[in-house]
Amino acid sequence: MKTIRVLANSRLNPDTLATLKETFDVTVFDRNIRDELSAEVRGGIQGVALFGAVDADAMDSLPDLEIISHFGVGYDGIDTAAALERGIMVTNTPDVLTEEVADTALGLLLNTVRELPRAEAYLRAGQWKAKGSYPLTQATLRGRRAGILGLGRIGMAIARRLEAFGLSVAYHNRRRRDDIGYDYYPSLVELAGAVDTLIIAAPGGAETDKAVNAEVLRALGPDGILVNIGRGTIVDEPALVEALESGTIRAAGLDVFANEPNVPEELLSLPNVVLTPHVASASRATRRAMGQLVVDNLKSWFETRKPLTPVAEMREEYR
Repeated sequence: MKTIRVLANSRLNPDTLATLKETFDVTVFDRNIRDELSAEVRGGIQGVALFGAVDADAMDSLPDLEIISHFGVGYDGIDTAAALERGIMVTNTPDVLTEEVADTALGLLLNTVRELPRAEAYLRAGQWKAKGSYPLTQATLRGRRAGILGLGRIGMAIARRLEAFGLSVAYHNRRRRDDIGYDYYPSLVELAGAVDTLIIAAPGGAETDKAVNAEVLRALGPDGILVNIGRGTIVDEPALVEALESGTIRAAGLDVFANEPNVPEELLSLPNVVLTPHVASASRATRRAMGQLVVDNLKSWFETRKPLTPVAEMREEYR
């Protein structure tokens, strides 16, 4: 494997980069393949390992490229249509981060509903001693009805946790699932109107861009809680800010944003929002597992031409 040349971006965690370098002949780049690397360096690159985007131009700049091994479940930054046209395999890292991300979704929900970050700040600022007990929270998890946008692996892991907390579960997907008994709603607006807690676990991309808009937020209602551990682009952020400011919904817990790492100042200033910096899968154990799957997909491809976890478009094409 040491004779195989692999391009890896510096955004990968150190464990993954170290394993890649132990296994392949690795060249590291920062953000732009074509701008940072000469044609001579790009020639002979057979694999790419990265967290981020690869468009058709980047693929064309790598004439010997065979596989893009993506670090993460969501791969909307990879032009899979262009990859298929060029015979380039694309893989991602499902399953190994499912439980960690689902845990984070429930953590965000609990923190948002019970205002735990604000209560901690109250204590740390000495307000408990100076002013007495923290005010009673207006919301509770008891009796809530949860809706999930995107009932895939992560969505199902979230649903199991919600059931354990005693919440009812409904969902919206592109199509109904026949293997589960949760209530299905054919549109996102209908789902939002039937629940008071909406959790986003869907992938990004054109199909879901700004799917959670002003209409959906109005349907969710004044006791509504929005949690997003999917993609920031799924939410119309200006509409969300307006809904939070006006009381159209009660609160939100967000781990992802439309233009990361840039978070709208309006969200930062709102008291009824819990914000985390895209950390849903960010434990060292889970990121190690994700990184190992990136490496194993490359190894499997070069050894057998059968990667372990090809993305959906590739499964259709190579079945």
